[in-house]
Amino acid sequence: MPQAVPPEFPRRLSAPDVPRGYAFRFDEGERLPLDCGRTLAPFDVAYMTYGKLNASRSNAVLVCHALSGDQFAAGTHPMTGRAGWWETMVGPGKPIDTDRFYVICPNVIGGCMGSTGPASCNPTAGKPYALDFPVVTIADMVRAQIRLIDVLGIEKILCVTGGSMGGMQALEWAARFPERVVSAIPIATSARHTAQNIALHEVGRQAIMADPDWRGGNYLNDSVRPARGLAVARMIGHISYLSEAALTQKFGRTLQDRTAYSFGFGADFQVESYLRHQGSTFVGRFDANSYLYITRAMDYFDLAAEQGSDLANLFRNTAIRFLVLSFTSDWLFPTNENRAIAQALSNAGAKAQFREIESIRGHDAFLLNEPEFAAAMGEFLNSVAHERGID
Repeated sequence: MPQAVPPEFPRRLSAPDVPRGYAFRFDEGERLPLDCGRTLAPFDVAYMTYGKLNASRSNAVLVCHALSGDQFAAGTHPMTGRAGWWETMVGPGKPIDTDRFYVICPNVIGGCMGSTGPASCNPTAGKPYALDFPVVTIADMVRAQIRLIDVLGIEKILCVTGGSMGGMQALEWAARFPERVVSAIPIATSARHTAQNIALHEVGRQAIMADPDWRGGNYLNDSVRPARGLAVARMIGHISYLSEAALTQKFGRTLQDRTAYSFGFGADFQVESYLRHQGSTFVGRFDANSYLYITRAMDYFDLAAEQGSDLANLFRNTAIRFLVLSFTSDWLFPTNENRAIAQALSNAGAKAQFREIESIRGHDAFLLNEPEFAAAMGEFLNSVAHERGID
């Protein structure tokens, strides 16, 4: 049986160790088979929980994080001191109401906040895996989550949800483990990663690998990190999370702490200063190799590839209820991709609802205070809970 591991168990990260809430260590007898053909053992899955599991173990909501997220969806993040990434949605009286639901948020395999990833110690080498860590997929992440849910003694998840890469995980759960899921809310996501998104990820990866301090991925052995490359990767990614309208509204062409151009290459504009800040703060909490691995997992995601891209056939006869959500200004995972998911579900005879939320905030809208979005989430979850006798 896997053993519970205290939050302070030793880890080597690119940033200082932080409290990770809870973790389970799965030993050699609990090997995790991966799509690349390798297996992972031992491995850890770090997670946070919010609320209480009811006596019938029927009120569990699984929250899956996006690329730059982690298990700290609510409360105070131990590394940044800021609110959790879904503080607007998870908590007492909020759409994912922790007075009613038991919320589980795991850190993905390949991540860097307690789950096994490239910064973890390779037990056969006695040093960080770095690029010796196996390439993982969204399906591998979900298989690791299944192990965690089994350990927690939960047979069926009331709802699995997440945005962006979290939405990919929600779709993977619903497609591969339908008997374990009552409902799913994929948000601002896609059933397969597009060429444009793969291209954006590749630019970010190349920025990291071009940094002299990346050192072939072995920077932890030399007590350095490719901070400049990772910061640039984050800046590129962050631009894709926003919309032109949001950038214009927030910054326009306003200068940063000056009244005239410097005629140099400092941060003349507020938007430049903002992006540099986003890059520098990200470096303090994220591992560069994890960025490579997680973006590659997203690139490989193609849910219906084995069905000849027939998404409807994948969900034929499913009993799962779905709510698919998108945002009008999201150009990274646009409405047409989310609508295609909902249409395929309908074609499969699934109980599927689709909502496009009006917002100028781009892809990041699912992380922000959007009343229409929050209302849609709350109404759907309440309906599912009422249907299952959870009041």
